[in-house]
Amino acid sequence: MGTDKKHMVLDLMYPNPVAPIKTNELKAGEVGIVVLGLKDVASVSVGDTITLAKNRAAEPIGGFEKAKPFVFAGLYPIDTDKFEDLRDALDKLKLNDSSISYEPETSAALGFGFRVGFLGLLHMEVVKERLEREFNLDLIATAPTVTYQVVCTDGAILDIQNPSELPPTNKIDHIKEPYVKATIITPSEFLGNIITLLNSRRAIQTKMDYITTSRVLLEYDIPMNEIVMDFYDKLKSATKGYASFDYEPSEYRIGNLVKLDIKVAGETVDALSIIVPDEKAMSKGRDFVKAMKEIVPRQLFEVAIQASIGSKIIARETVKSMGKNVTAKCYGGDITRKRKLLEKQKEGKKRMKAIGKVTLPSEAFLSVLKID
Repeated sequence: MGTDKKHMVLDLMYPNPVAPIKTNELKAGEVGIVVLGLKDVASVSVGDTITLAKNRAAEPIGGFEKAKPFVFAGLYPIDTDKFEDLRDALDKLKLNDSSISYEPETSAALGFGFRVGFLGLLHMEVVKERLEREFNLDLIATAPTVTYQVVCTDGAILDIQNPSELPPTNKIDHIKEPYVKATIITPSEFLGNIITLLNSRRAIQTKMDYITTSRVLLEYDIPMNEIVMDFYDKLKSATKGYASFDYEPSEYRIGNLVKLDIKVAGETVDALSIIVPDEKAMSKGRDFVKAMKEIVPRQLFEVAIQASIGSKIIARETVKSMGKNVTAKCYGGDITRKRKLLEKQKEGKKRMKAIGKVTLPSEAFLSVLKID
C-alpha cells in the first residue's frame, strides 16, 4: 500500500481446467487466488501491493490513500468478558469495510473497549448494529474523544485519551489539543453557511480561493475535538451534500480547556465527562443536562442531573419522581390521616434517594451528540 509501505508476498496459481500451473504473470480478466494464514488476514487492507515471492517489487505502488474517519466513538461491551470477542468482531468486520479504524481504550466506568473511527453518524449506527446482530454483542457507544497533551507543573508531559485521566487542576500548567488542516471545496452559494459553521467550531481560516466562478476552496486550521462528533454531517446538511471535506493532522496548540463532568444522582459518571473550551463550558453544560433529562428514566425518587467543572456546579436538571397516590384510600375523615401518609411517603423517598441507584440507558452515553 502506498501510504503504509506494505508488501504482500505470494505465489500465483493460474486456474487451468486441465492442470494448474504456476505463472509469473496475471493478465487483465484472469482470476488469481490469494491464500493467506488466518493470522495475516487482519493485517490485509485495500491498497496493499501484491508481489511475487521470486520476483519481488522494489517498493509498494503509491497513490492509494486510506479512507479517513470523520466521526469517532468509544465502543464498550456491556459484559466486560466480551472484550476479546469485540476485538475479533472488529477484525472480521474490517475485512469487508476497510473504512473502519479502531484502537483500544479504557474507561473507569465501562472497562476496556475501543475507540472506533467512522465515515459519519449513519455509518456509526450501521456498524454498531452489525456488531450487535452478526456477532451477538451487547455494546455501549460513548461520546468520541481525542488525544490531548497535558503539561504538568513539574514539567512532565502526559498523553490523555480519556478525560478521567486528567491530573488534578492544581498540577496542570496547560493543555495542548490536536489541530488538523482542513480543506473544503463547496459551491459558492453555501459559503456563508460554511463560514458560520466553521466560526462556531473555533476554526482559523488560512486560505480562500475561487477555483471557478461557482466553486470555492477553503483551508482552515480546526481543533480535532470540533470535527470528531458531527461536524461532517452538519457540513453536508449546510451545503445540501455538495461540499467535500478532507483533513490531515497538523500540530498541537495550547488551548483554554476545562473538564466538564456530569453527575447523576450525585455520582460522577466517568464515561460522560468531556473536555471543552472554557468559554463554551456553561452553554454545553446546560445543553448536556437538558439532553440527559430526556433520556434518564423516571425513578421512584427525584434524580438530579448536574454539570460541573471541578467542584463548581454550572447547570442542573431534575428528573421528577414517579408519583403514587398514597391518600387514595382515605375518604373523608381527619386531614391529619392524609398528612401522616404523605409525610411517611416523603421520608421513604428520602431513603430511596440516599441509597437508590440509577441505571443509565445506552443512549445516554451518546447524548453529547445532541448538543451544539
